[in-house]
Amino acid sequence: MTGCTRRLTLTALLLSMALAIPAQAEEAHDPWPGLVQDIFSNRPMNDGSAVIGIEMPYRAEDAAIVPVTLRSKLSPGDARRIRSITLVIDRNPAPMAAKFELGPDANVTEISTRVRVNNYTDVHAVAELSDGQLYVSKTYVKASGGCSAPAGKNVEEAKNRIGQMRYRQFAREDAPASRVREAQIMIGHPNNSGLQMDQVTQLYIPAYFINQLKLTQDDSPVLSMEGGISISEDPNLRFTYVSNGAKRFRAEAKDTNGHVFRNEWDVEKPGT
Repeated sequence: MTGCTRRLTLTALLLSMALAIPAQAEEAHDPWPGLVQDIFSNRPMNDGSAVIGIEMPYRAEDAAIVPVTLRSKLSPGDARRIRSITLVIDRNPAPMAAKFELGPDANVTEISTRVRVNNYTDVHAVAELSDGQLYVSKTYVKASGGCSAPAGKNVEEAKNRIGQMRYRQFAREDAPASRVREAQIMIGHPNNSGLQMDQVTQLYIPAYFINQLKLTQDDSPVLSMEGGISISEDPNLRFTYVSNGAKRFRAEAKDTNGHVFRNEWDVEKPGT
């Protein structure tokens, strides 16, 4: 090997090492302590393994629509209840994906939705209980690019669907003896993250998403969501709740442009 070749090889090696150091440092940095301070004002976090479960695929098939299920693990005899669940995707540009407030009498025990995941990351679920304490569980997801992935629908199709809502119910093995229901709300909306690029103009599409959703049976709260850019296009919530005998199920959603969308359905005849 000539002296010139040795120098070129050494230079290439040093350059590759220099480039690798920032990536390794970023991977080694744990954003969670800072998020606890920013999102939860540094409140103490208790082990939530017996309180709240979080389920996501270890390796996502599509980073723009990663399924996530949050499930209460409180025993039936536990006098406490879950007041709220905050979903945090640690390495997303806006880590707080959603905060769910649970109706005091609705007994919501399971919530499923779809989220964008931008980098390999821990995902935390933080439950606040009626005792005022926070309990945290986490999982790890391998996915990248979800927040900048192009929309699945073209612009005109997305515009035509904005605000359209559907309500569905699913048969349960314990029905009709039980008042427990399993339902789904779907809302047509592009939920633009602000990181997606218009494929024609090559300009970034402004952030535009559903940031509030309230679900009630008659006027009794079931579930509400404060959403961010991490919730996937056409927000979709599937959940369980206990019926109070109400005949109407109602939904009200608001987006970041100030639009308000409302709909209601006969509980016994769900649909569009």
